[in-house]
Amino acid sequence: MNESLNFDLLPVDNKRLANLCGQFNENISQLEKYFDVTIDCSSNRFQISGEDSHSRAAMQLIKKLYSVAEDEVLAPAVVQLYLNESSEGIVTEDVRGGMPQWQVKTRKGPVKGRGQHQKEYLDAIKSNDLALGIGPAGTGKTYLAVACAVDALVNDEVDRLVLVRPAVEAGERLGFLPGDLSQKIDPYLRPMYDALYEMMGPEKVAKLIERNIIEIAPLAYMRGRTLNDAFILLDEAQNTTIDQMRMFLTRIGFGSKAVVTGDITQVDLPHEKVSGLRHAMHLLENMEGVGITLFDAQDVVRHPLVKKIVMAYENEERS
Repeated sequence: MNESLNFDLLPVDNKRLANLCGQFNENISQLEKYFDVTIDCSSNRFQISGEDSHSRAAMQLIKKLYSVAEDEVLAPAVVQLYLNESSEGIVTEDVRGGMPQWQVKTRKGPVKGRGQHQKEYLDAIKSNDLALGIGPAGTGKTYLAVACAVDALVNDEVDRLVLVRPAVEAGERLGFLPGDLSQKIDPYLRPMYDALYEMMGPEKVAKLIERNIIEIAPLAYMRGRTLNDAFILLDEAQNTTIDQMRMFLTRIGFGSKAVVTGDITQVDLPHEKVSGLRHAMHLLENMEGVGITLFDAQDVVRHPLVKKIVMAYENEERS
């Protein structure tokens, strides 16, 4: 049954209203597409037309978004995060405008866990010496891990960050690459640089790399080392072999914390090779001091189309 809901957002605050609606009402359009409703707004007065349950869900979320609009910039990506929470039926402290239990401060504001799995992931990193985040692209695995690494460094919990990736081509044969060794491996490590730049700024990151406080390296460089008082992140771990994963995990020294992230549905290894991440996921499942978080398509926080694509591939694999 279709119903038209009318309500006012109080107290009236034009700055919050502009933040809620977004540039050219892009946030409102995003809500309309998600809930399949029509939303008309004039100042703080809103009217939602559509199926009864959809209209009421949209109204509840608009009220929640308005409550956090005073302190948080509601970019489309942030709105999508709240939409994900809405679909899970989660009502958390940070949705109601309170402070979450744990968050990471960056130069662009706090980084918080959105949805149950992201909150579990942050808690696993905080509570364990080794945490595994496994799931599809766009679920925030690498971004949250880098945020935790930066937070640990800023709060003097560790002396340095070591961010690692296996240099494996994604189904391509790139052949000879010109340049020195750094120029050859940098493309594989670019996602880590991007996250660091966003959280700390390019100039500060460059200075810390120069002082060897931040080290970004291919996995092969880890052999023979013992890393004490460090935050170690292995990204794209689905592209490690069992031997490589074993080598990496035995690098952990005293006072160190390690996080391993990857997507076992996007393995770029030769078909005869078993993913070290898939193997470690089962081997370490019930080990004390290890936290494992499994993400799914519902946790995707990129463009809404990405979630549909992930779900389509998952459905094809099941069938």
